[in-house]
Amino acid sequence: MEYHKNLKEQDWFKLDLITQLSNIGSEAIRAVNWKTKGNDEYSELALFRALELLNLTKSDVKNKKRLKEETRIYELLVDFLAGNNIYNSSDDFFKNYFFQLTYLNAMKKGR
Repeated sequence: MEYHKNLKEQDWFKLDLITQLSNIGSEAIRAVNWKTKGNDEYSELALFRALELLNLTKSDVKNKKRLKEETRIYELLVDFLAGNNIYNSSDDFFKNYFFQLTYLNAMKKGR
């Protein structure tokens, strides 16, 4: 299923990796927050949106040297939000990880 219907691959590929990961983080944190609030339906939808963006990021040729990190965060998100949390991830782990990327993206833009 396609969740970002208006997002074109070529537009996503114009973004640098930090901006891509920062956008993914918005969806990932939404998923984590909805899970914390006990709303599994909204959490799942946000997870699927994050995974869709992660898949686009993984297919972006300029990111091929970072594929290991992108694949690992995909695996961790699925495990934490839809699996058995075998990696013992936490809400704080994802919030800290994505906050750093969002902060770096804001600094890059001079905010």
